[in-house]
Amino acid sequence: QVQLVESGGGLVQAGGSLRLSCAASGVTFTDYAMGWFRQAPGKERESVATISWTGPRTYYSDSVKGRFTISRSNAKNTVFLQMNSLEPEDTAVYYCAAKYGTSWSGGEEADYWGQGTQVTVSS
Repeated sequence: QVQLVESGGGLVQAGGSLRLSCAASGVTFTDYAMGWFRQAPGKERESVATISWTGPRTYYSDSVKGRFTISRSNAKNTVFLQMNSLEPEDTAVYYCAAKYGTSWSGGEEADYWGQGTQVTVSS
C-alpha cells in the first residue's frame, strides 16, 4: 500500500520560513519523480515544485521561484520543501505527490497523493 505522509505545516508570520517533509512508503522511491502542490480556499490545486527521480532536475511555479526549494533524500524516501520569505498568498493546503518516471514538470496527473498539510501565513 502506497503512502505519502506530509508533515511540517503550521502557522507562521509573513517573512518567515517552514520546511515541509513527505515520507513515502510502499513504493520504490527512486522510480518516482516527486512534487509539491497546493490548494487555497476557493482555488484550484496548483503545482508548486517538482523534482526528478535522482534530484538534479527541478521545476518551480513562478510564484515561488527564488523563495522555495525542493529536495529529496532517496536514502530516507523523503522529499522536502523549504519555504522562505513566506507571504499570506502562500496560505494553502500543501500536498505531496508522486509520479512514476524520471522527471515531471507538474502538468501531468500524479499517480499518488498525500493527505495534505495546512500552511497558514499571517500578515
